[in-house]
Amino acid sequence: MFMALEPRRLYRQVAEQIRALIASGELPAGERLPAERELAERFGVSRPTVREALIVLEVEGRVQIRMGSGVYISGSSQPAASVLPDDDSDGPFEILQARCIIESAIAEEAARCATPAGIAKLDEILLQMERSLDVPSKTVACDRAFHTAVTDIIGNGALNRFTGFIYDSRMSPYFEKLASHFESVGSWGHALSEHRAVRDAIAAKDPTAAREAMRRHLTLSQKRFSESFGEEPARED
Repeated sequence: MFMALEPRRLYRQVAEQIRALIASGELPAGERLPAERELAERFGVSRPTVREALIVLEVEGRVQIRMGSGVYISGSSQPAASVLPDDDSDGPFEILQARCIIESAIAEEAARCATPAGIAKLDEILLQMERSLDVPSKTVACDRAFHTAVTDIIGNGALNRFTGFIYDSRMSPYFEKLASHFESVGSWGHALSEHRAVRDAIAAKDPTAAREAMRRHLTLSQKRFSESFGEEPARED
């Protein structure tokens, strides 16, 4: 029923194949999909790739993700439109990886030219973030502000615009649905602690520590989004 896929944007191909199986009736309403691990093995892709595809299908209304239970084919009788753009767009895990590579270098350079004013700005944002951990929209705004403020320390307008642009790629129904499963007061608390480590390394004017603190933060961010939807009960054939 499921076929191994050729390299491209693999999550798009996984979504397309499951979508076709739903349309044909081979995956009927109410059917529970195999576990993520099993789907990944059948398609020959990673589990995050499967997760990206399932989020697409959930936003489209084709599946329902029940944390700790599994992923079920939606019973909606209304045809759902694809949320994927026509081009071969980047998935959220690719974007997070790109941020990790680029923003680690930005933090390293920021540590070389940090000023008291720049550190004070980071401190102000961190205080605001601490006070708004239970308000997702404010927490996201503070998160964005922190990352752009690190870039501001360098004083390069192009880098600042790039940091804001790549961060804003998360402002989509697709990424918001992914975040709704994995972001919480607890996860944002971890991010705040990681931000403070970045701030301290920059304030100490330690480029190596700043680079590694930012790399650790964004690597852990990827890991938080890579958590399983929950192990499904064993399927009975």
